[in-house]
Amino acid sequence: MSICTQISEALQKGKAKDVKALVQQALDEGLSPKQILDEGMLAAMDVIGEKFKNNEIYVPEMLVAARAMGAGTEVLKPHLAEAGVQAIGKVALGTVKGDLHDIGKNLVRMMLEGKGIEVVDLGVDVSAQQFLDAYEAHGVDIIACSALLTTTMGEMKAVVDLFTEKGYRDKVKIMVGGAPITDSFCKSIGADYYTPDAASAADAAKKAILESKAS
Repeated sequence: MSICTQISEALQKGKAKDVKALVQQALDEGLSPKQILDEGMLAAMDVIGEKFKNNEIYVPEMLVAARAMGAGTEVLKPHLAEAGVQAIGKVALGTVKGDLHDIGKNLVRMMLEGKGIEVVDLGVDVSAQQFLDAYEAHGVDIIACSALLTTTMGEMKAVVDLFTEKGYRDKVKIMVGGAPITDSFCKSIGADYYTPDAASAADAAKKAILESKAS
């Protein structure tokens, strides 16, 4: 079994210590950081994303895998930077103002990073102005808003309205998600994407970024 396959399998099982040790071993054996990332860690995240979408695994398994991914990334990050490996794009992610739920947001972050996307995590209780500030500071491709409470859904419209008012609406995609959100709500506020789960969100974000880079 190749070392990348071993990394992938350990990550899928959420074995953080093993992932860390195997990533270091792969580097010591002379594998390129990009190969370790693509064939080991991102390959594992693709499997996890599919299983999550198909209800074969649930949030607890995802969170354990996220920890393992984090452990591997910690070892790999400096080497990726040295090798000049760039993220495919950038997303500013946050739970909207008035809402303090973060498990869904954290799952989305993990799946986005699992697609090779850099995430600017704004945390919870994020105002429309903070999303705008993040866009201006980091030049992100996508603004991703999460909400778990029906009472905070309106804040998503405030985000769309503020970006429109500032003249940025055609420069950035806005993605919304969370338990009470629907596709019709997404369309009604003028956002670009709604997805029902974290894995689908990452797929949609990757597709949107690659399409915008190609055009």
